[in-house]
Amino acid sequence: MEHQTQAFLLRDGVLLLGTALMFVLLFRRLGLGATLGYLLAGAVLGPYALGLIGDPESKIGIAELGITLLLFIVGLELAPPRLWRMRHEIFGLGLLQVALCGLAISAVIHYSVHFSWQASLALGLPLGLSSTAQVLPLLQSAGRLHTPFGERSFAILLFQDLSIIPLITIIAAMNRNPNLPEGPPGWQLVLMTLAALAGLIAAGRFVIRPMFRLIGNLGEREMFVFAALFTVIASAALMQALGLSTALGAFVAGVMLADSPYRHELEADVEPFRSILLGLFFMSVGMMLDLSAIALRPMFVVSMALALIVVKSAVIFGLGLAFRMNWRGALALGLLLSQGGEFGFVLFAQATQSWLISPEAASLFSAIVTLSMVTTPFLMMATRRIRELPALKEEREGPQPDGATALIVGYGRFGQTVAQVLIAADIEVTLIDTDIEMIDVASGFGAKVYFGDGTRIDMLRQAGAGEAALIVFCIDGDQLSDSLLHAVHETFPQAEIHARVFDRRALLRLKDTPVRSVAREVMGSAITLARNALDGLGVSLEDIDRAEAMYRARDKERLSIQYESGDLRAAHDRILTQPSREPHGRT
Repeated sequence: MEHQTQAFLLRDGVLLLGTALMFVLLFRRLGLGATLGYLLAGAVLGPYALGLIGDPESKIGIAELGITLLLFIVGLELAPPRLWRMRHEIFGLGLLQVALCGLAISAVIHYSVHFSWQASLALGLPLGLSSTAQVLPLLQSAGRLHTPFGERSFAILLFQDLSIIPLITIIAAMNRNPNLPEGPPGWQLVLMTLAALAGLIAAGRFVIRPMFRLIGNLGEREMFVFAALFTVIASAALMQALGLSTALGAFVAGVMLADSPYRHELEADVEPFRSILLGLFFMSVGMMLDLSAIALRPMFVVSMALALIVVKSAVIFGLGLAFRMNWRGALALGLLLSQGGEFGFVLFAQATQSWLISPEAASLFSAIVTLSMVTTPFLMMATRRIRELPALKEEREGPQPDGATALIVGYGRFGQTVAQVLIAADIEVTLIDTDIEMIDVASGFGAKVYFGDGTRIDMLRQAGAGEAALIVFCIDGDQLSDSLLHAVHETFPQAEIHARVFDRRALLRLKDTPVRSVAREVMGSAITLARNALDGLGVSLEDIDRAEAMYRARDKERLSIQYESGDLRAAHDRILTQPSREPHGRT
């Protein structure tokens, strides 16, 4: 029996991964995005199509961890000061969107389908929520998450997550099922939420940060992955135990670590798990798409999905204009948030248990949510020319006026000097190192250094290498390899690479790499010290310059011969071992 279960799990894994790979590659190639590929792959495999994989409800329970991890990563990018700055959008724009969209859709359902007001509210209010799991990846892939437009979008999505508690309370208040045990009253849920959030904030400051500091000192990267997943799952489990939003708990945990030195390392470690589980989530949603329900009432499902998209787009468009967005941005915001969301499935299930709607209605409206999610990538593609500002004919795209950004890997004695010179030239820098004690010392002097292994491509990407103009490797020892530098150049071709090397041997090893410049770590300081020594002997400035020029010329010639021959011992006769004339005495 155990062997048979294992065989089924392996078969399901092969089918899920293989079908997802095929559809996502196809839809990426067509420019339609990965989400649509995952949804269609799930629909094909699910019980309402080929029936190759069943029980999508159990899989979506695991896959919802993808949403939790997504909110944790978003939290890592929103330090508390930035979140406080967004408070008006969260509690102003977010509240109005949830309330107006929910009530407008409830009215459409009541007057078009003639459901009772209780049933219409139980369906319409959840439909007012959008898909965080779909919208945030779209913003990230377009590079707009940290723009004013992205912040407004996220503010609405965050308030939608907060609104789960009052929506659960509203549905519970309309309960018609006498056999359903009563949950805690709404005011108690609010107090529990505030207490849970306070507990997470305290744990982040007094438990989680010290834990990551200890792991960083030990240098165990695998333990960082374990600790990151533990932080996310523990915060989500706490919220779930209280009947609250698991994603909200993970988001707060992320915010508490957003201004810590471990932010980029955590993002890099969690991102692969987030991507896989989020893909599985969308496949599970696709598997739950009841094609038979759509086949029985296709016009109803299509027309109601269209009404949902039109109503939400119109309401959000109006709110965008009211919040002083230009009409193009307001239109983009409305279309981006026009779909139903994943929390609709949870609230529909609760409404069914409360005898507010029938299981058939829940199945139909779940299909409407899924269909609306499918339309979002097409809507964004079809309206791109309308939403984007037209370029003036006389203008040409040129360099962005944001200034260069330098990513410095290694903040020891060498990296500190490089960083300060760049900052003196008004270049914005991001600093990365793995030495926890040095990070703490730098923090005491006002320098923000992030913990992370800068020889990892995913780590560099999380730290902003994709937008950087410079990547400067200032790490100690002999850690750079030609394969690493080639990989960095191929992944981030827009960035110039500069590197510090330990000695001549390391310099020769990197001769064929795409590095703009290489500096031996002691050469400059050794020459400076030699010049000072000559000056102390009373040697004239002209002779000091001549001596330095001779050394540099012979060293360059020697390096050139060594490059060509690949032999470290080549041209050893170019080494200065004896003076060519009588040494200078003191004057």
